[in-house]
Amino acid sequence: MPQIREVYDVCVVGAGHAGCEAALACARMGLETIIFTVSVDSIALMPCNPNIGGSSKGHLVREVDALGGEMGKNIDKTFIQSKMLNTSKGPAVHSLRAQADKAEYTWQMRRVLENQEHLTIKQAEVCELLAENMTKEDEKKGKSVSRRITGVRIFTGAVYECKAVVLCTGTYLNSRCLCGEAITYTGPNGLQPANHLTDSLKNLGVEMRRFKTGTPARMDKRTIDFTKMEEQLGDDRIIPFSFSTDPDSIQKDQVSCWLTYTNEETHDIIRANLDRSPIYAGIIEGTGPRYCPSIEDKVVKFADKKRHQVFLEPEGIHTNEMYVGGMSSSLPEDVQLAMYRSVPGLEHCKIVRNAYAIEYDCINARQLNPTLEFKNIRGLFSGGQFNGSSGYEEAAAQGLIAGMNAGLSIQGKEQIILDRSQAYIGVLIDDLVTKDNFEPYRMMTSRAEYRLLLRQDNADIRLREIGYQAGLVSEEDYKSTLEKQMLIHEEMERLKKTVVGAAPEIQRFLQEHESSPLKTAASLSELMCRPELSYSALAEIDPGRPQLSSAVIEQVEIELKYEGYITRQMRQVEQFKKMEKKKIPSWIDYEDISSLRLEARQKLIAYKPVSVGQASRISGVSPADISVLLVYLEHQAKQESE
Repeated sequence: MPQIREVYDVCVVGAGHAGCEAALACARMGLETIIFTVSVDSIALMPCNPNIGGSSKGHLVREVDALGGEMGKNIDKTFIQSKMLNTSKGPAVHSLRAQADKAEYTWQMRRVLENQEHLTIKQAEVCELLAENMTKEDEKKGKSVSRRITGVRIFTGAVYECKAVVLCTGTYLNSRCLCGEAITYTGPNGLQPANHLTDSLKNLGVEMRRFKTGTPARMDKRTIDFTKMEEQLGDDRIIPFSFSTDPDSIQKDQVSCWLTYTNEETHDIIRANLDRSPIYAGIIEGTGPRYCPSIEDKVVKFADKKRHQVFLEPEGIHTNEMYVGGMSSSLPEDVQLAMYRSVPGLEHCKIVRNAYAIEYDCINARQLNPTLEFKNIRGLFSGGQFNGSSGYEEAAAQGLIAGMNAGLSIQGKEQIILDRSQAYIGVLIDDLVTKDNFEPYRMMTSRAEYRLLLRQDNADIRLREIGYQAGLVSEEDYKSTLEKQMLIHEEMERLKKTVVGAAPEIQRFLQEHESSPLKTAASLSELMCRPELSYSALAEIDPGRPQLSSAVIEQVEIELKYEGYITRQMRQVEQFKKMEKKKIPSWIDYEDISSLRLEARQKLIAYKPVSVGQASRISGVSPADISVLLVYLEHQAKQESE
């Protein structure tokens, strides 16, 4: 029987947050791209929490936007509440978080994909990856690469030839959902799972893992008593996620979220039914996320805590469904109802959708290069939960990088590797590909060594040029960023050169702001470094200042107030860069380096690090091993030059 056979540049498998970013990146680079999804209605689906951003995740969204991605723009169109978190702390940990209208978020992203040039959407299950052995000539260029991707086959038998494939399968591979003793073999939200691709991956030598995650119940808003809960409001002035969004265009009325707490009765119900939980009954095989535990895990692991926070968050404007944040569970339906009804405000609640756990196949990400291309299969890239991470934002970040690098490889250009000093995305990917992650990986600010430099407010300054060079950032947006940088520099210089003396009006001003008086003249930049003084406060004694945007003012204030700390961290980055620049040839044979310890040798062979810096972050490789490696590389370089 004749079969359909079509040709594309790139095939993207999966249309979640990773797949959408990957497909848009490739298409916007001018490559003919096709994206496959088990359901067109599930494009950019939010199967769990109805929000984007949050602590450290807000950084990722801003970085995705700075590089030319879509997530930030989409949440700006569809949010129903927005809040800047951690404002009582320093700017390094400020993070934007927005409640989304789930249905609207999905619809708006689908609209973007449907109207993107060079992009085709196809509802189909990809069941096989097609690959061929590398030629001897190709093998000389990269000894570790054994196969090259040539296309995909869908369940109907149709073949789609391509030069690169980006896998963004999320939680759909061999997925099953568990609610107590009830097990359904579906993807999230009862959608069709993808049951055939895992075997194809194994046949290509890909090492698979089994992870799990979960989601709480959804309640009918009409059955909730909000008078027993604490109202959680959004910010008065809304700050957009996207650097391209005009802040004035998104100011609007916001919905409320609500806070309540579990209690001893809740915990007693859970403890009495642990034997019916798939997690504790041994039914679940996969490893769950440590930093997003089920309520059963919280009660067991934090037995001394008398209560846990529960957030009630609306799923959208046009629905009565409320998301019960903080109470993810896989307990049976009857236990769930009793457990939820023990919480203040939920005494008469009705469950619209039960909480459930979901198990799925994913990969050990150490099989990937920092470009998110498989080490042993040329042209095969991957991103998102398939790489063993969790979260919409982590997925979007990886999908964007995987898509960009798939496109760049086809165009014969150098692929992008963001290092740990450049972006949270760099930290995320480096952690995934250099560390043994035995549970779903979640981004946190504490994972970033240089977080004072990697603030969410300066993501455009750090990354816009990279997105522009790749063809994903418009000329207008790039020029706008360059102008912003120039204005920041000019204003900082002006403040450093503008000096005020100990005149009576200056002393009076300082006294009013409870700041110590001047004994000698001081620059405005020096005054701004005082904790009690701000850029806006200094306007009273700075009549000559220019009219600047709030974004420029924010950067000026942060850069001056934290100048000493920033300078110190930049020196640390210089040392880090030196190690990152020491590249390790792909042909290196670690078995030849007899001075390396056995464990280090085994780890280096398994991970195939691209630089000495990356090698130093591999668990089991000591500083002494790095010294041996440096001596070996220097010796090899001398031999080659002779």
